[in-house]
Amino acid sequence: MNILSGDPSEIFRQEADELFVQLETALLDLERAPGDKETIASAFRALHTIKGSGAMFGFEALAKFTHHVETVFDRVRNGDVPVTPGLIGVTLIARDHMRLLIDAPHQVDAAAGPAILADLDRVVRGQGEELPRKPVAPPVRVVAPAPAPVPPPAAPGYRIRFVLPANAFVLGTNPASMIREMLEMGSGKVRCDASEVPGLDGLDPERCYLRWEIELITSHAVEAIEDVFLFIRHETQLTIEPLPPAPTPEEAMVAVESVGSERAESAESTKPVVAPVVAEPVARAPVSAPASSGKPAPEGVVKVNADRINGLMNQVGELVIVQSRLKQIAHSGEEELSILSLRAVVEEMGRLVSELRETTKGIRMVPIGSLFGRFRRVVRDLSKELGKQVRLETRGEETELDKTMVESLNDPLVHLIRNAMDHGIEHAEARRLAGKEEEGVLLLTATHVGGQVLIAVDDDGKGLNLDRIRAKAEERGLLAYGAEISDADLAQLIFHPGFSTAQSVTGLSGRGVGMDVVKKSIDALRGNVEVSSQPGAGCRVVLRLPLTLAIIDGLLLKVGEERYIVPLSNVDAIVELADAALEHPGEEGNRFLFIRDELVPFLHLRDLFAVPGSPPPHEKVVIVVVGKRRVGLVVDQILGDHQTVIKSLSRLHADVKSFSGATILGDGRVALILEIDHLIEFGQHREERLRDALDPARKRGSYETLVR
Repeated sequence: MNILSGDPSEIFRQEADELFVQLETALLDLERAPGDKETIASAFRALHTIKGSGAMFGFEALAKFTHHVETVFDRVRNGDVPVTPGLIGVTLIARDHMRLLIDAPHQVDAAAGPAILADLDRVVRGQGEELPRKPVAPPVRVVAPAPAPVPPPAAPGYRIRFVLPANAFVLGTNPASMIREMLEMGSGKVRCDASEVPGLDGLDPERCYLRWEIELITSHAVEAIEDVFLFIRHETQLTIEPLPPAPTPEEAMVAVESVGSERAESAESTKPVVAPVVAEPVARAPVSAPASSGKPAPEGVVKVNADRINGLMNQVGELVIVQSRLKQIAHSGEEELSILSLRAVVEEMGRLVSELRETTKGIRMVPIGSLFGRFRRVVRDLSKELGKQVRLETRGEETELDKTMVESLNDPLVHLIRNAMDHGIEHAEARRLAGKEEEGVLLLTATHVGGQVLIAVDDDGKGLNLDRIRAKAEERGLLAYGAEISDADLAQLIFHPGFSTAQSVTGLSGRGVGMDVVKKSIDALRGNVEVSSQPGAGCRVVLRLPLTLAIIDGLLLKVGEERYIVPLSNVDAIVELADAALEHPGEEGNRFLFIRDELVPFLHLRDLFAVPGSPPPHEKVVIVVVGKRRVGLVVDQILGDHQTVIKSLSRLHADVKSFSGATILGDGRVALILEIDHLIEFGQHREERLRDALDPARKRGSYETLVR
């Protein structure tokens, strides 16, 4: 990242992101508490800092535009202008325009800024005196066409072509530095000709094969350009030619009219009669704030508490001391003493590595409140678009989660929020008839449960229409007509690709894509999704996620000659598969264990993975929990706990859903990490196929019910 190398513009962009969050938060708070002086001051401070920093870092257009908005909020702060919904709405649009002036200034419509300021002016004039026009701003409306300004004389331009000597790299010449030095003289375009670069067989890494051409607009003399090649001028093929002068506005207009007249003459016979076109003012819809910033969040930048950095340095210092002790033991001549000392050092190093892991994990963790705060604007804009009254509430904002996961959760949560507001929460009239408050409530909650983070999206709407979901599933062939299925399993069908119960396609929903995105995104994060609903009372969607994607606590298992890892957060109990408890056949011949007064189905990993040979006499059962499901996994041996550094599988294994990754053990072996949710589904389908093969007429037994 450029910010790490000290690029000032990148540093400003990072600070601006925080200021935009502060501004948006203040504006949304003012919508509910218009008279809050501290919130008004917070919005003003954000605007003032954006303007000042923007001017300091060269964002002049941003500074000029923000100055007008700051002037309005200065009057709001002094009590001259009240806070109204109109003022909040236009300022939010202005905030989006400011962000665009930073992220993509060359893509900004020149008329957008003046139009936003005109709207802001109208809002202010509707409440008080006219907004002063002293700050420099482009005119908003022009009654009569103004004479075109005379452009300043353009700086001369040069076309520079150069070919460096073949041994340029050997001589220490850096073409990138030379090109950068020329571009610092003005502005220009660079083209590189790589047509003479040979294939790998004939490539000499010390030979320069490239040619360059630069169109440079600069006020510097030709001699200044030649000085760039001072030390290799005689060996370099260099040509510097003046660029043809750009046409004046009058010449360009004449050229356009000439071309237009030629085309008009050739098409005169077929030209239709067209009525004069009257330009209408373009209605601009409010800009809905994106759930995330206009540019991708820089994942290489994390703000870290200084205490955590100090703790990390202390642990590294202790690790250096242990390394010195280890080196001393290795050079010791007393073998027996060395072995005893080595054990002590290994224990000490194990403690330090564990502490380093926790500290490093803490550095990667960020409060999820930074993610929740983005959705206030989303809910506000969707409420106005749908004509519904919805209030967003959040809890557990201080819950910490891996930064990478926080960024990956943005899209799934946006889809869940949109779905809840479009399908779940009713309009005010319908809520009033149902005995509810006219304003719906959307609740985002984050909590730590063991080694997982639970993120819940609750709404107090009408809940899922399970009858319609069943009818749609039967219509699409996802469910047999009249098949028995639990409400929880029926609700899971909404995540099937292309599944939708919407009567019509709108800009928000109806194509069956959103919930599919949620499921795939959460699966990619090694999490799972649970859905529960009460008719007329609302719907609850829970995302279960690991704390981090980098290192997990795992349970190391052995099946045959292979090793496997089960995330320790999924392990509920470990029991021995005694002969007396080997099988408890039900009506359909399924196998269960009686654990804590409950029947728990179990799967033989030897059977699932087709491991050859006979199992050992004393097999173990690992009881795992996924959501509300408890299933036993029969393994040959439990090898103990293992701090697992997760490595991703290759693209060739992307379709193997039963494994979420792999890790390298201390002896160099590779152990696969089990994806419990998919493994259970795979085992369930296998049991069903075996049962159907034995008796095709047999109905689905209680195994599926217990697993789910």
